[in-house]
Amino acid sequence: MGYKVVVAGATGNVGREMLNILAEREFPVDEIVALASRRSLGTEVSFGDRTLKCKDLDTFDFTGWDIAFFAIGSDATKQYAPKAASQGCVVIDNSSLYRYDPDVPLVVPEVNAAAVDGYAKKNIIANPNCSTAQMVVALKPLHDRARIKRVVVSTYQSVSGTGKEAIDELWDQTKAIYNPTSEVPPKVYPKQIAFNVIPHIDVFMEDGSTKEEWKMVAETKKIMDPSIRLTATCVRVPVFVGHSEAINVEFEDFLDEDEARDILREAPGVLVVDKREPGGYITPIDCVGEYATFVSRIRQDSTVENGLNIWVVSDNLRKGAALNAVQIAEVLGSRCLKKG
Repeated sequence: MGYKVVVAGATGNVGREMLNILAEREFPVDEIVALASRRSLGTEVSFGDRTLKCKDLDTFDFTGWDIAFFAIGSDATKQYAPKAASQGCVVIDNSSLYRYDPDVPLVVPEVNAAAVDGYAKKNIIANPNCSTAQMVVALKPLHDRARIKRVVVSTYQSVSGTGKEAIDELWDQTKAIYNPTSEVPPKVYPKQIAFNVIPHIDVFMEDGSTKEEWKMVAETKKIMDPSIRLTATCVRVPVFVGHSEAINVEFEDFLDEDEARDILREAPGVLVVDKREPGGYITPIDCVGEYATFVSRIRQDSTVENGLNIWVVSDNLRKGAALNAVQIAEVLGSRCLKKG
């Protein structure tokens, strides 16, 4: 016995990854359907050893389906998620549309799994921003031990967080660097991304921060603790997959770096790789295709009272999006939904 599952946005990077992870983790599926926009009708996507042909999201009837994974962006989600939810299908949404709705749980299962219980208010559960998800997985066990007062985080976010066109732009610009007769002007990003870094993700806000930076603040407060003060600088880097974060944490109580390392080694979803030698840490290339949130460079910060520095890396298409969504579904199944 299993569930009837929908994957909306199945032709995109995250949608395809959702299908891969559902198959890898052997999520109990009785029936599955891949949905996409009308222009992708009939496009084939893989689910384990099966091939699915995409059906039209616009005309699909969600009645009788149990769980729908949405990876279609906020505009389309605004149109289709209420429809699916009203027809009795629980929506797990990867867009930012519902993250800040007080009636919609925002869930990272290793951090606040019990929040899933609130899904019934709107039949919708929100997936957090990719940069927030990996950060809170690493911070929560430390917060439980020593209470976090303040976080300063700088992100190094890969282009896959923007989508396929951004991946293509990085690839094409990189090739053009070595071909003096070729030029690939920036289209997806405001500046060249190849061999460059761009301190600008999402739109600018009135206070000078970007929307991505604001998301990290708001989501951390909702998922972990509203009393945590957080400031972020989010940077796009010329990496295809994998987000990295340099995180400075100030605690209420002293936390020794060795104890922090031991705590993180036992934490769900975390893998510590922290050898103080060349290569004794994780980089984005190392994390691609992995489930874990990796933590390296754990060390005391002597410039503040009760401070630590950590380096956190994760596959943004997995823990930052598709994996977290599937984990939410697993928690939903174990706590709330009946199979079949």
